[in-house]
Amino acid sequence: MAALRPSSRIAARLLVRTRLSSPSIAPISALSPLSQRCNARFYSSDEPPPPPLLQKIKADLKAAMRAKDAARLTAIRSVLSATLNASKTANPIRTDAQLVALLRKTQRASDDAGAEFAAAGRQDLVDKERAQAAVLEEYIAGSGIEELSEDQLRAAVADAVAAAGVHAKMGDLMKTLLGPGGPLEGKDVEKAQVAKMVREAVGAN
Repeated sequence: MAALRPSSRIAARLLVRTRLSSPSIAPISALSPLSQRCNARFYSSDEPPPPPLLQKIKADLKAAMRAKDAARLTAIRSVLSATLNASKTANPIRTDAQLVALLRKTQRASDDAGAEFAAAGRQDLVDKERAQAAVLEEYIAGSGIEELSEDQLRAAVADAVAAAGVHAKMGDLMKTLLGPGGPLEGKDVEKAQVAKMVREAVGAN
């Protein structure tokens, strides 16, 4: 299938924005008992409770609806939708660190959309994307999750490779770095970025 033209991509983004910011979407408290039971399945009694930051974001949804804060509503709904999708996979959002990574991914998507709108001369939509990105940045900044610089990441990877020796395997190194007790556990890091650094370090040995 041919790639969407810029105008088509913008139309698609506008459709998503309309669905996310539409006031016709009922708040969680207004959902039917059946819908509430379905939502509860994603965090059943057998699973750990949702991370604190996610609980805050969910609570902020109601406040944003009362205040008719369109930018915050769209940003929050985007995050909750992505979180719900993740809950159906093998990698659900269970920690604040994972949620912050998702927030950064959503923020990048908003920045990319803003660039497309700017190229199309739609400053009104650029402003909306920037407002949403600012909301996401607010949650990231207030998460309390430590963000590591690229130099700090490379140092952690180098230490793990040195400790593992010349026969270090990428999968084992990733577990050492990101697993329980690892130097990157609970840190605001991009798993893909860590994997790239590990791959480079292993290939250099």
